[in-house]
Amino acid sequence: MIKDPAHLAAFEARLADAADQAMSLPEALAWYAAALAEARAVRPDLGDDWLEDLAPDFAIARAVNGLSPA
Repeated sequence: MIKDPAHLAAFEARLADAADQAMSLPEALAWYAAALAEARAVRPDLGDDWLEDLAPDFAIARAVNGLSPA
């Protein structure tokens, strides 16, 4: 749940600005690290159960390949 829409809007604006600029690899890695830190600040449990996060993707892949989605 988004508690502060202004904070989210500022974050999205920073992401859009960063995407418009050509970045070197070190800059891109620093940007990714900052984006991940921001995501973890918004959702501290992010990545704790990564296998559970992939469950919908696995269900879609099984359906696309003609297998049971369960």
